[in-house]
Amino acid sequence: MSAVMEEPNAPARAAAPGRRARFNPKYLPLAATVSLFVAMGALGSVLYDGFFSAQVFLNLLIDNAFLIVVAVGMTFVILSGGIDLSVGSVIALTTMVSASLVEKHGWNPAAVIPLVLLMGTAFGCVMGVLIERFRLQPFIVTLAGMFLARGLCYLISIDSISITNEFYSSVSQLRIPLGADASLSISAVIALLVLLAAVFVAHCTPFGRTVYAIGGSEHSAMLMGLPVRSTLVGVYALSGFCSALAGVIFTFYMLSGYGLHAMGLELDAIAAVVIGGTLLTGGVGYVAGTLFGVLTLGIIQTLIAFDGSLSSWWTRIVVGALLFFFCLLQRFFTARAPRR
Repeated sequence: MSAVMEEPNAPARAAAPGRRARFNPKYLPLAATVSLFVAMGALGSVLYDGFFSAQVFLNLLIDNAFLIVVAVGMTFVILSGGIDLSVGSVIALTTMVSASLVEKHGWNPAAVIPLVLLMGTAFGCVMGVLIERFRLQPFIVTLAGMFLARGLCYLISIDSISITNEFYSSVSQLRIPLGADASLSISAVIALLVLLAAVFVAHCTPFGRTVYAIGGSEHSAMLMGLPVRSTLVGVYALSGFCSALAGVIFTFYMLSGYGLHAMGLELDAIAAVVIGGTLLTGGVGYVAGTLFGVLTLGIIQTLIAFDGSLSSWWTRIVVGALLFFFCLLQRFFTARAPRR
């Protein structure tokens, strides 16, 4: 009742002279990520000729399309307060199954791609059931999933399987012209469509709102009557689907299946999500922030490549420093957040 009575005064307070609208601290990590990306882009344009061009920016999307897709799934998992360490192994398993079925068994890609997407979704769903039904720690369950998926790769083949299928080769080489000598790959388009769909799901559907509620407080979400159990399973199923889709994109990118593909990619996905402003404790974050997290990782690699004198390991060093910074920023945010 009191909230209803106070609502009419809200515009008056907002319009009162001498009062300034305060910046909401929950946007601080996202604002820091976007600012960092813009600053790195500006630095690169000052230091290196040709850095500030449409194709250089589009290459960030092309080269990191699979990471964008897998990081979108990871965002939902972390928003719910969980973690998924199996995503890199699921990508590798997807490439191995795809390569084996297409090259060794002569399957049509139109049958292989839906099959591997279903496989990844089922893999994530099983992990979600184990986590929700038996109240197991997501870290342990997904760690087991990581070892299982990676081991299954070597049951198929211990060697790399090259893909010579015409469909995969055509998709790999296809570019969509955007004018001014700039183009975008099909994989990048798929990644952007997945991102837009994820933004809609996260902010405009009951599933997305439930994910945020679970990350804020699972117990409170249950008391509110929200479908906590099915949503937790759905989050890991979604992550499995995104991992498999990223595996399909990775197959287009590499034109091969190999058990060592995407080694450590789960850590890159987590880093992108954290740098993108999503709190590891869950309940706070934005899918759009994850995009900028991935682009930030990509622009670091691009700056090092343009320099030419630095080792590629400097990418890891800079990412590690950024993670420390954003962890401290998250700590600051949680300490300043109002307690209810």
